[in-house]
Amino acid sequence: MLRSLMGVLAALLVLDAMGCENSLPRSGRIGLKLPPSAFGASVSVQQHLTVDRDGRTDELDAALEIDPERVDLVGLALGQRVLALHYDGKTLETWRHPMMPAELRGEDVLEDLQLALWPAEEIGDGLPAGWRIEENGRRRTILENDATVTVIQYSTQPRWSGTVELENLRFRYRLTIRTASAGS
Repeated sequence: MLRSLMGVLAALLVLDAMGCENSLPRSGRIGLKLPPSAFGASVSVQQHLTVDRDGRTDELDAALEIDPERVDLVGLALGQRVLALHYDGKTLETWRHPMMPAELRGEDVLEDLQLALWPAEEIGDGLPAGWRIEENGRRRTILENDATVTVIQYSTQPRWSGTVELENLRFRYRLTIRTASAGS
């Protein structure tokens, strides 16, 4: 079962195998790395992550802390730590359980996290040429050359306090983040 639960992270990060014919980083991702201070708040949340991909559903629990100095994320499967991420705005440090697939990249986890939670203005400033973000109420869309790449829906505001559904059309997965408890 631990292998199955760790599959959620693999599903998020199988991106290297998907390939992409453009000027993006090797994995086909945007390469977004915004400073923690750009988040604009301090939060500590317990979350439940669900990834749906190719008819398979994987789940994982996570603890996320963001403050102006750092982003820390710990992923747990069956109460065991399987992923840790620390980002201070300059250096990204990651750890993954040895049973986790080599495709698991902290950069991709950080990117999805920032696309979903950081303010749209900050994301827009950090996107490469040809990319843009549109936000309309509780819906956020990331586009490359007018083609929709990612759609993010929010159940409530602030974005991190309820349910977030991120659908990546390029890599064909849906990430659902349900906040179980939140503090600030």
